[in-house]
Amino acid sequence: MTQDGDLEFRDFARTRGASLHRAAYLLCGDRHLADDLVQESLAKCFVHWGRVRRADNPDAYARRILVNEVRRHWRRHRHAPWPADIALTEPVSPDATGPVADRLALWQALTTLPRRQRETVVLRYLEGLSEPETAAVLGCSTGTVKSQTARALHTLENLFQREDLRR
Repeated sequence: MTQDGDLEFRDFARTRGASLHRAAYLLCGDRHLADDLVQESLAKCFVHWGRVRRADNPDAYARRILVNEVRRHWRRHRHAPWPADIALTEPVSPDATGPVADRLALWQALTTLPRRQRETVVLRYLEGLSEPETAAVLGCSTGTVKSQTARALHTLENLFQREDLRR
């Protein structure tokens, strides 16, 4: 790789790293695992930097690599407990402020969703991708994104309605 390419990649990794880490954490539920997954994804981006930078959307290319890394981890560790079955990796105490409590409730609700539904919600609403962009990252049709998102939102709505009844 040329020095210019090396500098371009460093800038790309520096500016996109936090976004990739947030997505990885929301997909896998473990900050340390998210670190590893982002590192693997960026390493693959570096190796294929020529292809990544020539892509129509380098961000989407990097997210696709990240989603594939998360899926690869799930396949290798399919007998390990799903994040909904384990405690959060960091202790979180209830806070009197609404946003903190809402963020914790959202995180716990996300961990109850099946993998594909969780991917669509994270990419669509937390990463701000459009339906076609999400479909491209996940390697599926726009219709699949729509149906998985609708199912996920229905599940989340029911979950939050039940929570409201308990209060």
